[in-house]
Amino acid sequence: MNTQRWMSKQFFSFYLTWGIFLPYWTGWMIHTKGITVGQASLIMSLGLAARGLSTLFAFPALSGKFSSKTLLNAAAIGTLLFIICAIPAGSFTTLLAATLFLHFFYPTLMPALDTAAGVLVQSNQLKHYGKSRLWGSIGFVAGGMLLTFFTGALGDQVIVWVLGAGMAIFLGLGLMPAPEILSKKQKSPVSKEGGMLKLFRIKHFGLVLVIVILLQAAHASYYNYGYIYLQEIHAPTYLIGVIINIAVIAEIIFFSIADQKFRNFSVGSLLALAALGSTLRWILVFAFPSVWVFCIAQTLHAFSFAMGHYAFMKYLIKNIPHEQIPKAQGLYSALALSWSTAIFTIFGGFLYEIEPRYAFLGMIVCTIPSMLLALRYRSVGT
Repeated sequence: MNTQRWMSKQFFSFYLTWGIFLPYWTGWMIHTKGITVGQASLIMSLGLAARGLSTLFAFPALSGKFSSKTLLNAAAIGTLLFIICAIPAGSFTTLLAATLFLHFFYPTLMPALDTAAGVLVQSNQLKHYGKSRLWGSIGFVAGGMLLTFFTGALGDQVIVWVLGAGMAIFLGLGLMPAPEILSKKQKSPVSKEGGMLKLFRIKHFGLVLVIVILLQAAHASYYNYGYIYLQEIHAPTYLIGVIINIAVIAEIIFFSIADQKFRNFSVGSLLALAALGSTLRWILVFAFPSVWVFCIAQTLHAFSFAMGHYAFMKYLIKNIPHEQIPKAQGLYSALALSWSTAIFTIFGGFLYEIEPRYAFLGMIVCTIPSMLLALRYRSVGT
């Protein structure tokens, strides 16, 4: 079996669906189901909380009892089931219930895929993590482009159907043969005693986790207000989707060269560069309210997101024992990719109401401390 190709297909097929769900699920609820913006925002906020609980507690616990392949398939089945349940949902309550369950299963696939990739790298079956992960970014762009075609022809009601079809494809690929090591339970499961606290006994784990939490939290304003800010600075409506995707293209380029170009960079150096790029990105957006400058700043997503994520994976593969990878991924997904973003979304929203540009400048309260901590780690770590 070509493990590199197998991992690439998994990343591509999952992120193809994520490129549909993340930008369009809220709009589908508003335009197709008729709920208000406030109701949709509440549903998604509660979903984000459920996502954090799932990835922080349920995923690590189940990883000690089931194989990676079993977890991936179970999460895919649960996701597909609640996508189907959302189709007939016609009220705020039923949409809330379907979306909460969807958030419990669906985002779990992200740490599950990265855990599988980490296990394969540690067992020398996957040579290049970056080259497989870049296919996830390609899938994200492809999902958005595919959905644009369908919604243009058939309307917003098709969003849930395309999402369901994409998840069915992901599940179908998951049911096919996988690398043998992913079908085995962990040989040395972590005992319940001490739980996740054992991770913090690993040298510098706590410091690295804080750095990546700050790095990912700094994207809160961009994720939630980038679209309406582009409207604020009079970006052509037909180009907004293209401008948003510049960031993903930059991410793709980074992952395509990361294993070769950044192989000899220390984790501390990568984190410091990520924080520097992130700081520059948000200062540019604040200082120059221009569509062209925003486009240029989008290329720095390769640093602010991709390099930070890559650095964490590099640290994890080198320092975290095989059996503790799911717990580390659960912490990262919950704290860096869910809860911290939710908190700084509120902060960014407060600043946006004062002056839209302040929402982006405000993110340097994350990036500057992360840069200082990364430089500290660089001087004492590897």
